[in-house]
Amino acid sequence: MSTSVVETSPAPAENAEAKPGHGLREGAFGNATALACRECGHQVDLGPFYACPECFGPLEVAYAFPTVTRAEIEAGPRNIWRYKALLPVPTDIETSPNTEPGFTRLLEATNLAATLGLEKLWVKDDSTNPTNSFKDRVVACALSAARELGSRVFACPSTGNLANAVAAAGARAGIKTVVFIPSNLETPKVVNSAVFTDSLVAVEGNYDDVNKLASEIAGEEDGWAFVNVNVRPFYAEGSKTLGYEIAEQLGWRLPDQVVIPVASGSQLTKVDKAFQELITLGLVEDKPYKIFGAQATGCSPVSAAFKDGKKVVRPVKPDTIAKSLAIGNPADGPYVLDVCRRTGGVVEDISDDEVREAIVLLARTEGIFTETAGGTTVGVLKKLVETGQLDTSLETVVINTGHGLKTLDAVADRVAPAATIAPTYAAFAATGLA
Repeated sequence: MSTSVVETSPAPAENAEAKPGHGLREGAFGNATALACRECGHQVDLGPFYACPECFGPLEVAYAFPTVTRAEIEAGPRNIWRYKALLPVPTDIETSPNTEPGFTRLLEATNLAATLGLEKLWVKDDSTNPTNSFKDRVVACALSAARELGSRVFACPSTGNLANAVAAAGARAGIKTVVFIPSNLETPKVVNSAVFTDSLVAVEGNYDDVNKLASEIAGEEDGWAFVNVNVRPFYAEGSKTLGYEIAEQLGWRLPDQVVIPVASGSQLTKVDKAFQELITLGLVEDKPYKIFGAQATGCSPVSAAFKDGKKVVRPVKPDTIAKSLAIGNPADGPYVLDVCRRTGGVVEDISDDEVREAIVLLARTEGIFTETAGGTTVGVLKKLVETGQLDTSLETVVINTGHGLKTLDAVADRVAPAATIAPTYAAFAATGLA
């Protein structure tokens, strides 16, 4: 690998530190150099920090990338660690026990495309990750950070999928996990967490209440790594691998349009960051692309802000079946607005009934059973086509973030046997299915 360096971060603020914190082994965070404020650019040491000490803005990982080639990436493992040079993880990351997520399938959705009137459509299907959602990606990066920081407890507040991923990753790594969820979460997601850990805590309230509690615990307890609180900058970088994979699987080129679900908004902003890094590193050709955000109407603060022309997002109280998207005060909401407006995309929302319809639509056209978040994304794609907000002639990717077995109740009353019959041919013939 060449030693030339590509900077992909704001210039360090005066007198700022830009090195790993004390006590960390050399190369603990790979090519990451610092945590940079997304608002003012101030940089601090790599460590369990998530708010800028100067302006309280959110921190994200900054890098000094060496030259990276397509061949080097393609020679790597068929999981997210093929992109380890672009992530805040050590060069020996593969040797640490983890769930090895990523490099999920990119399916050409010809049937769904024909139904919706699109010329070229792909589904990035992250339901095939180890715990059946994209959260395995972000958790793998957070787990690496927790190890390097010497954390003794791996924890998270979650709407379900993240709890599944944290509990499973902790079990695999042999580290204690404590996960916090809203008490009204879907039963399959509760079971999918509890099977991996005996420290699942149900909290009375919605996700924002759970998140507030987690932030309080993180401030009181030493040695706790809350993946989406005090190690959030590292955790969030895992979402970039979705963007890397889409580009690589398309033959090292960017799609024209991408439709992405919005909960906290981090995934959408990191896919954009991935595309920009690939362009900067010369791994893909620079070209225009549009990014669209998808929300359920019952929790659509970012969509509302976009439609109102606002730069800030007003918090709401979630009321939707799409519980994995039910974050009423999304941390990355303003940055989602920035990305969608800059790229020429929009943020749109659909009703719960439209979410249900879209789940069935994707299943019956492409054989993919998605959860409510994926139903939201496919449903928004349909709405964007119908309202003329998305160009049907351009190559489009829609991201499916989780498996439908996690949210069975969403469609349980919409699908059923076509008939219940006696075991005779005459009874079958009477159904009209022959």
